Amino acid sequence: MRIRVVSSREEIFTLNPNERIVHLAFRPSNKDIFGLVETCPKIEVIQLPKSYMRTVSKSIEMFLQMQRIQLLEGDVWGHRKDINEYYAIPSSVIDKIKEMKNEGKSTEEIEKKVSRESKLNPEMVAYILNKEVSS
Repeated sequence: MRIRVVSSREEIFTLNPNERIVHLAFRPSNKDIFGLVETCPKIEVIQLPKSYMRTVSKSIEMFLQMQRIQLLEGDVWGHRKDINEYYAIPSSVIDKIKEMKNEGKSTEEIEKKVSRESKLNPEMVAYILNKEVSS
């Protein structure tokens, strides 16, 4: 599973239309979010750093809900955009989630443990749990 890291407004319009998970490393305006959804019609998740999350308007939150797009808080720790435009979620993390799910652990327990060990936020762990494990 890969997260496309976008570090500028201008980059939004150069994205692959098939992107499903995007991390915005800048403070997006409403226009930027609309542009992203228009450019990537298959988008499922938009991730923002914690400090930018607080500045997202209620109207954009409602718009994303209506489009069934999750707005998650989180970071891509240690990622260098100059080396790779994607942040890959290690397969070991996905395997750990699957293993814990097979052991019958609760969703909350999995989110808590995996987010602590992998530095992924609990919402992203929940998304992976629903997306990868159920498929």
